[in-house]
Amino acid sequence: MLLLLMLAPLAFAGLVLMRPASHARTVALWGTLVAIAIAIFAAVQFQWDWAIESDHSSGFQFEYVLEWFPALGLSVSVGADPVAMLLILLTALLGPICVLASWTAIEERQKTYFFWLLVLQAFVTGVFASRDLVMFYVCFEFTLLPLYVLISLFGSSNRKAAATKFFLYTFTGSILTLAGLVYVVWFTQQTTGVWTLDIGRLTASAATMSLSQQGWVLLALLAGFAVKVPLFPVHTWLPLAHTEAPTAGSVVLAGVLLKLGTYGIYRFALPMAPAALVEYAVPIAVLAIIGIIYAGLICWVQTDVKKLVAYSSVSHLGFCVLGLVALNMAGVSGSIMYMINHGLSTGALFLLIGMMYERYHTRSMKEVGGLAAKMPVWATFMVFFTMASVGLPGLNGFVSEFMCLLGTFQSGRDGAWRELASGGIVGATYGPLGPWFAAVAGTGMIVAAMYLLYMLGKVVFGPLREPDDHHAHPVLPTDLSAREIGILLPLAALCVGLGVYPTPVLKTLESPVRNTIAWVERHASPVAMPHEGLASEGGDEARGVVLSEGETSEHAKGARP
Repeated sequence: MLLLLMLAPLAFAGLVLMRPASHARTVALWGTLVAIAIAIFAAVQFQWDWAIESDHSSGFQFEYVLEWFPALGLSVSVGADPVAMLLILLTALLGPICVLASWTAIEERQKTYFFWLLVLQAFVTGVFASRDLVMFYVCFEFTLLPLYVLISLFGSSNRKAAATKFFLYTFTGSILTLAGLVYVVWFTQQTTGVWTLDIGRLTASAATMSLSQQGWVLLALLAGFAVKVPLFPVHTWLPLAHTEAPTAGSVVLAGVLLKLGTYGIYRFALPMAPAALVEYAVPIAVLAIIGIIYAGLICWVQTDVKKLVAYSSVSHLGFCVLGLVALNMAGVSGSIMYMINHGLSTGALFLLIGMMYERYHTRSMKEVGGLAAKMPVWATFMVFFTMASVGLPGLNGFVSEFMCLLGTFQSGRDGAWRELASGGIVGATYGPLGPWFAAVAGTGMIVAAMYLLYMLGKVVFGPLREPDDHHAHPVLPTDLSAREIGILLPLAALCVGLGVYPTPVLKTLESPVRNTIAWVERHASPVAMPHEGLASEGGDEARGVVLSEGETSEHAKGARP
């Protein structure tokens, strides 16, 4: 099933090259529709309430292993848990939307454009479906090439510089991540005598490393994943890449490519380096909070509406990283929800900006504004998706932002070793953050409301402003066409559905998130906090288990693997 989701776009990409250029967009659309049909069938077959095993090596569905080079442990291995499956579904959903969004925008080199768009979808799906390290890294790295081509050939006036900066930043970070993963493979072989590239086995082995070893591995992993998020201060490539990319490139970039970074942190950094993550969660959280506020203030002074939305991604994904390092149910679940919700609302904003640009050939708020008078349908969608991005209660953005902040607030050492599996979240939970982190990060929501509402006031409301030299697109009506409305309606429906009733998605996340947190707590406890007044080498304190008044030694021992 998962291999089909990867192979279908690749097969249709080949057909794009074989068919005449005039058929390229139609073939690409069929390719994405076939992929989304397979994804829907997979979602129906997927057992969303299946309990995930806590050893990170089982509990994945649609598992398939094709031995490629057994002597070196190389194989094509795929599988999905609920987290991966939700992101695969998001990738499949954005496929036909991106093709339809490019229907009239791309008039030259159509075969090249749609070929690389389909290839990009295939390899992004491969990242989320991979259960083999080589396959993961190949897919993770190969996503650079299609987007580089899309930006450099089909972007705006400064596209070459944007594509080069994007490639250099992300490629350099990925090389350092590769070094960390290779070290994990070597460590596993040295300690177990088994040469393996299976992600589950490598995770189990890496969690037994010393704090110092985990610290270096965590740094290497973050070198690649933090650039992809992007996390402050390695974020400077994103606004330029977003601004210069074609509309579909921006949608894919915001919708799923940035999530490769946050997914990498969740899938690799948390379980492979649990002790180091607990030890260094505070500086990571500080960088995330700086990104939330700093990028928000930059948004406030932008005049290019696309660059404003691009910088808002840096701010929004700071909440995503903050929720991950909170290390509790609310924070990690909210972060995963944010991966999905940000892809829906911000992807829709880039679509709307692209529709405006097709008509006016400018993104400057000084040249165009007051469009509600001329494009009321466009303005309605613009207000709706901006409110979703602001975090208006009842829409999807509110749920994920609130959960990330709630998890950050509850995360603290006061309740470090309370049982998480006994049901619900009551008071303080295991984690390294606390109320002060949530309070400072919460100001980012206020800043977001300021710059996004300021953008609405300029672009949507007020007197109509149009460039003097603009020429109407011969194919497009003044307001949105039926094709453009059809692109936006599914995203709007999901924004409302996930905002009003997120329970089904949150329930599917309970098992994998709970086991991930338990894994971090269990494997961090012996080595993560040796500095907190630990005593005799053989006692409970020496194992890093902090006993509160009334707890027994037997209860504390339950924290060990």
